[in-house]
This record gives sequence, structure tokens and C-alpha cells, in this order.
Amino acid sequence: MRSWLDDEVEGCRFADGRLGKRFRILLERLSKGLGETIPMACQDWASTKAAYRFFSNQRVSEREILAGHFRATRARFQVTEGWVLVLHDTTEFSFQREDPLAIGLTNRVNSGKDPTGRFRMHTVCGLLMHSSLVVTTEGLPLGIAAVKFWTRKRFKGCNALKKKINPTRVPIEKKESIRWLENLKQVTLLLNEPERCVHIGDRESDIYELFCVAQEEGTHFLVRTCVDRLAEDGTRTISQEMDKPQSKAWHRVEVRDKQGQCVPATLEIRWRRIRVLPPIGKQKQYPELTLTVIYAKELGTPKDREPINWKLLTDLPIRSRAEAIQKLVWYASRWKVETYHKILKSGCKAEASRLRTADRLVNLISVFCILSWRLFWMTMLNRADSRLPAGQVFSKTERQLLDHLVPDRPVDRARKKISLSFYITKLARLGGYLARADDPPPGNKVMWRGLSRLTDIELGFNAAKLVGN
Repeated sequence: MRSWLDDEVEGCRFADGRLGKRFRILLERLSKGLGETIPMACQDWASTKAAYRFFSNQRVSEREILAGHFRATRARFQVTEGWVLVLHDTTEFSFQREDPLAIGLTNRVNSGKDPTGRFRMHTVCGLLMHSSLVVTTEGLPLGIAAVKFWTRKRFKGCNALKKKINPTRVPIEKKESIRWLENLKQVTLLLNEPERCVHIGDRESDIYELFCVAQEEGTHFLVRTCVDRLAEDGTRTISQEMDKPQSKAWHRVEVRDKQGQCVPATLEIRWRRIRVLPPIGKQKQYPELTLTVIYAKELGTPKDREPINWKLLTDLPIRSRAEAIQKLVWYASRWKVETYHKILKSGCKAEASRLRTADRLVNLISVFCILSWRLFWMTMLNRADSRLPAGQVFSKTERQLLDHLVPDRPVDRARKKISLSFYITKLARLGGYLARADDPPPGNKVMWRGLSRLTDIELGFNAAKLVGN
């Protein structure tokens, strides 16, 4: 039976075949030592040195490392049907280095006041990553379809330029925002079915050029807007047009407060099809677009959280209350890409690496992108379809160890041991999941703990067989 490693490694475009073999070995070792340092994952100096050489090799880049994963993402996409969501987001990786210029800078933050009372500005050393996660409408992550790494050195003059002129007059090619357009084009080229994809982004993705590129590529978008754009004949704005009579509905949802408790909330939903105009400085470059505006506002004032107040833009038409609610559910799925980034930082501990240059860190994080997807996929696969056979995720040895380590409960005896849900629950229990009747499905944290413990136990089990015990 093919393992997940076969799918992720096949299609990698290393010029040297030996690099491909080393990549597979490295990926397997890091997956078994998830969250550990490179020496801990590799176990000996020869393997550790080989890993360091791989990350510093000039013939290795994120393009070669992720090529196999991109291909596997496309294969998983092709066996799905209907709409698929592409979730875009940017995250920062911060590092502490004596020579920050070897890696790059991300931003400047206020680090408090000095003895004289003046504010001190601290320059953060690190990398930025913009990723595009493909998920089904049920929430199952199919994989990453595009990734872009950069530091602020490349766009050094952009901030100074925006202080002198209106940012909307700065060409998109001179701004960091170009990453949104580049990832959208890369996803479209990879998946090759743009009509099925809905690209979702937060307020940072409210870019008129992005809307035009999506139209040119024949794909769709759903973004949260932060700009009150000119509409219709140009004498009024979108918010003014939304004050006119339009379609309206109410929808009841459950929201978690700061204590993690689910509380009910009632949303007033309004939507309207409006002609949206490009920014004044770019009206000769870009066409007018007819888009659907969705306003979702929570009635009342909650005590322990900010009220929901979403203003969304999409090119998709809305003809009923059900379709309006569907778009809200799709946008609410955007948090999954943030969860994915959290796994990268907390599970894989990408920011704990001591590699000294940007190129090496980018290669390491690219490997972690694959491992983070696998952990996220295992967690969500149980929720999407728990009836799948366990052999698609766990090896025979892993299933035997879980049966031995985690005793069956009375409720488990009636369930089939070949089901994925049965072993996912056991793995989560190994990581501290209580599996009580009213508990929600296991999350990424307990899954990561359980997988880490199972890996250590499997290592000891194989060592015991080697010495004959």
C-alpha cells in the first residue's frame, strides 16, 4: 500500500536524483520527530550533517521541496466534486539572531520606554509567508497550492512612497500586495479548474486588482472588505447603496466567547448586487465590476466579545437566503488557514530553529508545510469521513501499538476496529484527550501530542525487536 510519503515525494523536481532520496529520508525523520530539533529528529551526527547540507544546498529551494506536495494537492482536488475553497493568509516567522540581515526584517514594533521616557522601536528579524490552503466545503484540507516567502528588504522603498502619495495610486507591482495576485494565478494554473474554486481572504485581500485578475482567470472570490468603494454612477459609495432597500434575512448561529462557551447570536443579513468602480487613479486601467455585497451584523451587544460585523464582497450571485448563509459559512472557514499556521509554529516549532540564513530557513519551513498539512489533514479527516479504513492513515505497526497502549472502552467494543475514527480517538487519548461522551472531536494539539508519543514508542518498539527483546 502506498504511504503518504509516496504521494508527497513523487513529482519532486530535484535535478539530482540523490537529493530526492535524501529529501524522502529527511521528511520521514522529521515527521517522526515532529516538533523536535533537527539533531533530535535525525538521532546521529551523520544524519544531522546530511540534513544541514540538504537545507544549505544551492540546488534546493522551496519550489523543488513543495513540487511533490503541490502535485498531490491537485490529485486530491481532482477526486472531489463541487465547490472548493482556497484560503489565503499571511503569517510572520520571528527569529532572534546576532546578524538579522542574514535572514531579513519583518517590521518594527514598540518595545517600551527607555529611562528618559522615550519609546524604543525594535526591529524584528524574520520571514513572511503567504500561503494558499485548499479545503473542501466540509473543511477537509486537501493541501497547499501556492506559497510565497519574502522579507521586507525587497520592498524597502514602498512604505516611504506611500507617505507621499495615495497608496491606491502605487502600481500593484511595487507593493507587497502583489503576492495575492501571484498566488491566485499559481493556484489556478495548478488546479486547472478555476470555475470550481472560491478564493477567500480577510480585509488585507480587499484589492481591486485581485478582483480583476479573478475575473480574467475565470475563478471566484469572497473577501472581507475594508474600503468603502465608489459604486453605480460614481456619486455614491457601497455603504450608501446598501442603505437602500435590499434583500434581508436573519440567521441564528452559535459563537464561542472568551471562556470557550458556545452562546447564541442572531445575525441580520443584507445583500445586494452593485456595480463597483475601480479607484479614481486607476479607472483607465481597470474595468467596472458587478459584485454582490453582503452585510452580516449581529443584533445586540455581546458582553465578552466583539460583535460580528462582516462586510463581504463576492463575484458570485445570491438569489436566496440559503445562498447568502452559504457565503457566510464559507468565509467562516477562513480560520482554518490560521489554524494551519498555528500548527507550523506551535506543532513544528518553526521559530525555534537555529539555522542562520533565510534560504536555509525557507527550505526547512517548506518541509514543515508538508508535515503541518498532514497533521491537520488527520484531524479533519476524522470529522469529514470517520468511516474510512484506518489503513489510509496508520501503518499496521501503529495500529497494533495503539491497541496495546490504549485499552478499549465499553463503547468501543461495538465499533469496528478497522474504522479511522476508532484509531484517531485512540491516538488523541494518547495525547491527553479524555473522549467523554459530550467532548467535541479531538483537536490538533492533542493529535500532535499523541502522534509525538506514538513515534517515540514505535522507535523503542523497533529497537527492541532489533536486539531480540
